[in-house]
Amino acid sequence: MPLQTFRYAACGGGNTLMGLTVYYICIHYIFTKETADFGLIILKQHNAALGISFIGSFLVGFFLNKYVVFTSSIMRGRVQLFRYFLSFFLNLVVNYFLLKLFVEAWHLEAFTAQVMTTVIIVTLSYLTQKHFTFKN
Repeated sequence: MPLQTFRYAACGGGNTLMGLTVYYICIHYIFTKETADFGLIILKQHNAALGISFIGSFLVGFFLNKYVVFTSSIMRGRVQLFRYFLSFFLNLVVNYFLLKLFVEAWHLEAFTAQVMTTVIIVTLSYLTQKHFTFKN
């Protein structure tokens, strides 16, 4: 296994575990009602948990990918951050629609649906980061 792939798997695995843990805590302890009212916007429980977990994953993921995984990239940091945001936003949109499908249409439990969605997102994320965000 190439070193970069190993580093991505290790860092991404840790970041994914952190994101799933935050999602689980949000679903079971923070957003205990079916909807979460933020004043200006009301979100379904699983969407509110997704938003919170993605904020933490975004910050941790960028720094791990920039300084541990894709260290040979010579692009400026702000360009990498912008590209990372674009790929991360794409992942968030895909994750949102997959969760909507799994939870609202297929009636799967929210945490189980998020784990299934994460498998798809991890593959998409690696490809966009390697060939777009941190390319040489």
